[in-house]
Amino acid sequence: MKNLFDELPAVLDDEVFEVLARNDHVTIERIVSRGQASPAGGGWYDQAHDEWVLVMKGEARLAFERGDEVRLGPGDHLVIPAHRRHRVAWTTPDTETVWLAVHY
Repeated sequence: MKNLFDELPAVLDDEVFEVLARNDHVTIERIVSRGQASPAGGGWYDQAHDEWVLVMKGEARLAFERGDEVRLGPGDHLVIPAHRRHRVAWTTPDTETVWLAVHY
């Protein structure tokens, strides 16, 4: 058994993506951020599948290509439909932001 808050990286130069479970149709991953964001003016994710994200610790802002933005804190979650271009606009710089993402 493992805990999602165990073994958080001490140094985070880049976001850390860890696949927790995967099959042909679903991937579940833990993402750990600390102050990272997608490159300004670009860095859009355009995925061929839907994604459900949950912030378990910390805070983040996701920006969408149409101009809307959403702030997520502990317990907040949302579905990002396939091909809805989005980027990470901001994550908490002074503590880890721990995400759970389900790609399906």
